[in-house]
Amino acid sequence: MDLNELKKDCALKQKKGLPFIMASVLIWTAILCVHLTNLNPLAKNLLTFCCTGPLLPLAFGISKLIGVDFQGRGNPLTKLGMIFTLNQILYLLIAMWVYAAVPEKMLMVFSMIFGAHFLPYGWLYDSKSYFVMAVAIPFLSLALGLYCPPFVLAAVMIGVEILFSILLFLEVKAMEK
Repeated sequence: MDLNELKKDCALKQKKGLPFIMASVLIWTAILCVHLTNLNPLAKNLLTFCCTGPLLPLAFGISKLIGVDFQGRGNPLTKLGMIFTLNQILYLLIAMWVYAAVPEKMLMVFSMIFGAHFLPYGWLYDSKSYFVMAVAIPFLSLALGLYCPPFVLAAVMIGVEILFSILLFLEVKAMEK
């Protein structure tokens, strides 16, 4: 297989990462619940990090429900997709610094990192939705994070991830035809 065939195979078998995006709706819902509490900002930020823990098991469960080859064995680009994800962990060090230095802005930075990490998936899955979201989410997060309380950002992110899920579903359906 040439590179384009491998990318198409990966996009189809993994449904362009749809299980992870769908799982992120649940993660952002949990984050919203945390930010609606009366806890202090440091506690909210710690719980925000904790909310991300179930992402992999949730995505795995969703992949079973929608028929996705979760591990993508046989396609070397699946490993590249995992590297793209692991890259985000390095950027979370910035969010950890903000956690202590400017706790009221941690969710904004966290959300910007979350959105920006989608950029290489635009190439991997030949997806306009990933490219658009990789740019839109950080700018939206910056605007909302500067002028709104964190719970507003979390609520908007739920809507953004639902929209993203729909767009990816439509992209996958178009590929399958």
